[in-house]
Amino acid sequence: MSATEPGIAQLPTPALRNVHDPSVTIEEYFYWAKITREQQRGIPIVKTPARKFLSFGKRDAVPSIITGSDPTNPRQSSKGLGTATDEKTGDSEVPAISRPAVVTEEEWLQASRAARTATWGSIFYLITTDVLGPYSVPWALAQMGYGPGIVLYTIFGALAGYTGYQIWIMFLQLDSDQYPMKTFGDIAFRAYGSVTRHLVNILQAIQLIFNVGVIIIQNGQGLYQINSNICYIVCCVIWTACGFVLGQVRTLQKYGWIANCAVWLNVTVMILTMAVVTHSHPNYEAAAKSNGVDIGPPAPPVMTTAGPPATVEFSGQVVGLMQAVYSYGGAMLYCEFMSEMRKPFDFWKALVIAETFIYVVYLFFGIFVYSYQGQYTINPAQQGMFPHAALTAGNIIAFVTALIAAGLYGNIGIKNIFQELLGLPELTTRAGKLVWAGIVPIYWGIAFLLAAAIPQFSALSGLVAALCILQFTYTFPPLLMLGVQIQYDAIRPEQGEGFNPTTGETVRHDRGIKRWIRGFFARRWYIKLWNAVFFLGAVVTCVLGTYSSVKSMIDAYASGSSTAFSCVGPV
Repeated sequence: MSATEPGIAQLPTPALRNVHDPSVTIEEYFYWAKITREQQRGIPIVKTPARKFLSFGKRDAVPSIITGSDPTNPRQSSKGLGTATDEKTGDSEVPAISRPAVVTEEEWLQASRAARTATWGSIFYLITTDVLGPYSVPWALAQMGYGPGIVLYTIFGALAGYTGYQIWIMFLQLDSDQYPMKTFGDIAFRAYGSVTRHLVNILQAIQLIFNVGVIIIQNGQGLYQINSNICYIVCCVIWTACGFVLGQVRTLQKYGWIANCAVWLNVTVMILTMAVVTHSHPNYEAAAKSNGVDIGPPAPPVMTTAGPPATVEFSGQVVGLMQAVYSYGGAMLYCEFMSEMRKPFDFWKALVIAETFIYVVYLFFGIFVYSYQGQYTINPAQQGMFPHAALTAGNIIAFVTALIAAGLYGNIGIKNIFQELLGLPELTTRAGKLVWAGIVPIYWGIAFLLAAAIPQFSALSGLVAALCILQFTYTFPPLLMLGVQIQYDAIRPEQGEGFNPTTGETVRHDRGIKRWIRGFFARRWYIKLWNAVFFLGAVVTCVLGTYSSVKSMIDAYASGSSTAFSCVGPV
């Protein structure tokens, strides 16, 4: 930059700066976020009638986490900049704004604000759709017993609500129209820098690809149950091939309304499962293959326990606990949800109602099915139904919901890996479309290979929970909150510290460890200490869960349990 060109510090606004510019200080993020929050307080309240909890209203109320648009990209968000539509694909095609100089401050703010259309009612639905997954709860109770299972699901549910609250608070402190915050990695970037952001994005990519793999194996098991004449590996490959086709949908707007049905299809499967288990015996054959239980003859009676079953080792109980972690996973997408809200202040309403609904559904369904199936409960629960007609019906409905979820995870995962991490072309360009078409089969193929090598579904989901989901729901939020609050409390405005919008400079009178220690003890140090202890406890749980899941895999291999690379299925 020449001496005659305006430096970053001289710019009156941040419109020309990169969203991930490392030279932007956290004090500047705090400054602009405060202004944005004040402006949003004046937005009129939109009443959310009860019917909106069942379906979306206007089309523009569907957040772009479903439609696939990017709220931080003026090319996709701003109506004022002009757009064109490809008649063949339906994708938005707009001229690339390659130079920051063509974007005025007003255009930038218009683009940023135009993306914020969602109400808390629609966000409630998205949280519920993303998090709700009750089919592992009965099996988890079978591993831990009523007492420990109910207590741990309650504790982990409360902690998931607490970390969701932390993400909400950090979003309000750091997001602004000038510097929109879209992803979980954006919080990490603003709290600790670029390296932390990349580590979070990599882990997010790993979680998403494993989520796709889990769904492939789950559907493969279900298809094998419907027709065991089909080789098990072929059943899994069929769903992988479906992913090749489904993954070609680059923008999820084209079947966003289908995703709205997923939660109600899940409820349908739950009701069907509960109705069937009350009138028939467990699926002994599936339980014998999946859990290795003795089915006689004669089959031992159904048994339930108040405490941990004597037949389940400690590592098995921990894998059961990891199902609770897996069940409450979803915090990874909270930033995406809030970035599209008209009033992010209202996110707490969606979070509280969604978490309460999910918790009640989990325990009711889990206790109900476990009470009737006991040690014969398998994961996922609907694959333990009998007779075959009911099993087939449950599996077919579950296929639809799982494939919808896999499509969402795959779409977000591919964008995360190949656009965010590798910087490949935008999907609205011809090159981007060609790259996408070639990457989709690779992505789904890798997901299949990773998941297929693990011989037990519960061990696979437990490993994903321990390595990935636990981090985004329980480990990262307190760590990030600790960093944000320490840096916020370290600012001494009475001594002239903070961001000066006139000069574009940030004033600090000290730096390094001294400033961090002062920020820690400046105010409410006990809350920061709790967050530090919480973070360390989550790390210990991660290590324990990973060890137990790996041990379960080793035991499954030793017992001869089949992987997806065989014709004989595990159920």
